[in-house]
Parts: sequence; C-alpha cells; structure tokens
Amino acid sequence: MDVVRLLPDSVANQIAAGEVIQRPASCLKELVENSLDAGADTIHIVVRDAGRTLLQVIDNGRGMSETDARMAFERHATSKIREAADLFSLQTMGFRGEALPSICAVSQVEMQTRTEQDELGTLLEISGSEVIRQEAVQCPVGTNIRVRNLFFNVPARRKFLKTDQTELRNLQTEFHRIVLVRPKVHFTFTSQDTLLYDLPAATEKQRIEAIFGKSAHHTYSSGLVEVRSDTDIISIRGFVGKPEEAGRNPQQYFFVNGRYMRHAYFHKAVMTAYEGMLTNGASPSYFIYFDINPDAIDVNIHPTKTEIKFADEQLIFPIVLATVREALGKFNITPSLDFDVSGRIEMPVFPSKDSGTPTTASGHFLERDRTYNPFRQSRPATDSRWQTLYEPLEDKNRQATLTTNEGDSTPSSLFADIPEEAAPVQIMDKYILVPSGDGLLIINQHRAHALLLYDACMRRLNDHGGESQQLLFPEIWDLRQEDVPLVESMEDELHSLGFDIERLSPCSYSLSAVPAILNSGNGLAALNDILCSVRETGLPARRQWQERIAMSMAYSAAVPYGKKLSEEEMNSLVHRLLEKKDFRLAPDGKTVTALLTKEQINKLF
Repeated sequence: MDVVRLLPDSVANQIAAGEVIQRPASCLKELVENSLDAGADTIHIVVRDAGRTLLQVIDNGRGMSETDARMAFERHATSKIREAADLFSLQTMGFRGEALPSICAVSQVEMQTRTEQDELGTLLEISGSEVIRQEAVQCPVGTNIRVRNLFFNVPARRKFLKTDQTELRNLQTEFHRIVLVRPKVHFTFTSQDTLLYDLPAATEKQRIEAIFGKSAHHTYSSGLVEVRSDTDIISIRGFVGKPEEAGRNPQQYFFVNGRYMRHAYFHKAVMTAYEGMLTNGASPSYFIYFDINPDAIDVNIHPTKTEIKFADEQLIFPIVLATVREALGKFNITPSLDFDVSGRIEMPVFPSKDSGTPTTASGHFLERDRTYNPFRQSRPATDSRWQTLYEPLEDKNRQATLTTNEGDSTPSSLFADIPEEAAPVQIMDKYILVPSGDGLLIINQHRAHALLLYDACMRRLNDHGGESQQLLFPEIWDLRQEDVPLVESMEDELHSLGFDIERLSPCSYSLSAVPAILNSGNGLAALNDILCSVRETGLPARRQWQERIAMSMAYSAAVPYGKKLSEEEMNSLVHRLLEKKDFRLAPDGKTVTALLTKEQINKLF
C-alpha cells in the first residue's frame, strides 16, 4: 500500500508559514519589504489589536497587473530572481516567493493593486489559501493589502501569541529596523486609530532622532559620534554612542546593504573598541551601516534573513574595531592624561623625625587628631535620615541561619558571640566585616540594604500606600512611544510605591513626588530602572511585575558602593539585616553575606 502522498497546497503553505510568519511582527516585515522592493517612497501601516485582527500596509509602489496579483500568492513565485546564481547577487529584500502564500495560508487577505499603465486595478480576496473572489476595482497606483484574523485557522499558533502590549512592542521593534535603514521613505504607523509615528523622508541621523529623541532636555543624536570608513573590502558609516551615554537599554543596530542583521562577531568588535570606557553593566548604542559587494555575503541561510554570512569576517572585524576606535578618539572621547596642571598641588611633607606637625611644601600646617580611631570611636551618622530608611520589622526573633558560599548551613549565634567592644569595619567602601564566635562575617552593604528595602517596597505595594516626598519643581519623564502602554499598566504600582506621576502628553509624564526612601534627585533614574527591568523580563503576571518593580526600586534606593558609612550606620544595617530569617541572598539571588570560618582563617596561616 502506498503511503507517500503529496500534501495539499493549503497544508504545505501552513508548514512554510511556521518558518516565515511566526507572529504579527514577521508578517509586517514581509509586507513592508515587498513594498520597498516595489519602489514605494510612501508606506502607511495600520494595525489593530497588535496585528491580530488587522494588519494593513498601503504603498505607492509599482503595483501589480491582474496576472501578477494572482501569481504572487503561489508558492515560490517571485519577480526578484530567475536562477540559482541570482541568490549570490541579491539587490532586493525578498527573493524566496514564500511570504505572501504563507500569510494567506493562516489569515484572511484582501489586496487591491494597480500599475500605472492600467486604468483599473485588481481586487483579490483569499482566506486560508482559498481564493474567494477576484475582480476589477478602481484604486490608486500601488498596493493596499489587509491581513485580517492572523492564525484564525491555526488555534494553537494563535494561543501562543503574547499579550497585545508585547506584540505591539514587537511590531514597533520590527518597524524600527526597517525605517532606520530607509530614511528616504516616508513611513506612518497607526495603532488603534492613534498615529504613533509619522516619519517623513530625512537623513539617517534625523531618522534616528525622530524615533529615539524623546527627551526635552537634550537631543538623542547629541550623544552620538559619526563613524565612517571606506576600504576595498567594505564601506562602513553610521553612529556610535558616547561612553557617558551608555546604559542598560542601548539601541544597537547593524545593517548591511539596506538590510537589518544580527552579528555577534561584529558586536564583539564594537564592544572591544569601548574597552576601559564603560561602567559595569553599561552598554553603548550604535547604528552601523555596511555597504559590501552582494557576492561577499549570503543572506539565504535563515527564513527571517537576519542571519547573514560574510565571506571575509576575519578581515572585517579589525576594520570595524579600528573605525569605532578612530571615531571615539577623533572626538576626544577616549581617556587621556593631561600634564598641564594650572594650579599647584600641595603635597604633604613629613619630617624624618617626629619633631612637629607635618606641613605642605608651602609651609601650611596640616591638622591631625591623634585621638581619632575609626574603629572604636562612635561618630554621628552622616545621614540624619538613616534610621528612617527602614521600617520596624514585626519579627524580632534573632534566630537566623547563616549559609556559607559552599552551601553549608550552621546555626548562627552572631549576636551572642559578637564582643561588645568590637565594631563593624568597612573595607573597600563595599563590604562590612563583623567578627563573631564562628569566624568573620562579610556583608555586601549595597545588597544588604537592597534586601531590607525590598521587603518594605513589597509591603507598600500590597498595602497600596507608600510615603512620598514632594519635589520642589516637577520633573518631566520622557518615554519612547513603545514604552507608554507598559507605563500605563504599571501606574497603580508606581503610585503605591510613592511616585506621583501625571500624563502630560502622549509620550511624557510629570513627576511631582517620589518615595520617601529615595533621594529627591534620583526619581527619574529610579523610574527608568524600573521600566527597563520590567521591559526586559516581559513578565505577564502582575505579581511578578510587582516583584520586579520592588527589586528595581530597592536597588535604586540602596546605599551605593563607594559610600563610606559611619559606625552607627553600619551597626544599624547589620542588626536589622540579622533580624531577618534569611539574610544570605538578595531578591535577585545574589549573595549578601558570607562567613569566613575560623578553620578557613587558620588554613590561610
């Protein structure tokens, strides 16, 4: 009995759709790329319900004849290549002839198209690969294609789509990748009848500013440095961010021959150029455009066409590295030593014998308190509000379990075994050392404070009420368009923490009060950290959102590394920390305390 049979086109197209059309964003990518290949210089995008119920692309390109309109929905039907050799000299965005048949296999498609030579256009309606109708229609030159009810006949695929907020963010991400590389094309993007983007033809730098330059205080492009290099192998142009503008949520884009790409190897070249200029955890933004002979790259290695193979990667790497380094150095961004000191530096000169008070070279006396002992003298707290940073903990049970880095757990008797005359010692402006009967307790001051503040923030979120301090002058919180829906969904949690924000414009809020545990000047920084943390995780559950918000808030308000603490401050931090049942791990799982046992200390000697 024969068991091998040819699959129907409707089934084969759905299989192909699984590779090409994975979500509304990939559908948008394919449709807009077709418009660009058709020579359009104006493209309008309309979405509803994040592309689930409607995704419409209108262009003023060449359009299609009646025959071409029908053929375009057949598998592997394309006008962009003729033979296999054409794959190695591609000048168009698409070439496989899979996008339109894959889209119509999992949605209901209606297309109107007309060429300049035709008096009437063509209306074509297809549902699940089945042609419903085809007729002549009056329409403008170009193509207007509507994709409705994506995945209507593939419930499993539709079920795995994310929330509208997440899918809209994916649509906007894909939109950015397209518009950044086509600045001469006029784009608009409308969602739920709201115009989110209106980007007229511009230069590359103006297009970057139009998308990301939302701050009222400075232009986004002012933090960018131009890069440019022309070699026999490749031409490179674009912009890289200044090191001081680096952050946790950078904009990083590579483009080759008008196409967005991901490339970890070239990303490493850019990051190598920034070595020694970035703080921990910060990453620079960059927008780098490559122009190379199409014969030297292969884009036909993945259905999404974002993974691109270069024939001379090993040669291009040092070119990218040198180009970025040259740009940073040209604008005097790289660190430099300046030996031209205008003023005199008073160096203390100590006499060889203890014959008097040390003086400077100019003879000025240096005062010294011989009775001062930082480990024995009780000094007043440097911050009078230190005690108010914590809320009283109901659990006064001081029985805790101290777990070492190796995972051993031993009963803690820290309070009983800490000598009364012993005081905690701060080292490296980062760690607090506390001697105990079990050995030496090492505490990370920043994480310890964050752990205590995390509990306070979670209580405030649950109680829907936190203490606030009013700002003397309200501040403006500028947002990117794609972040606005996320902030709207977090407003209740932010108000519970003590932030007082009010909508001013479609992309900005007014901040008039911040939580009492925050420094009044850190409100915007804390809000941006919270937004970045929630955006990166993409967590759907509100409880998980609250945990991320509380964690970001705690770390923003926690005593920073490098801050010298008084003995009173250290004592307060240590005692409140050890009152907790579990004080070994921070909210993000990082180590807060470690015990260097007597045995470990003895082994060192």
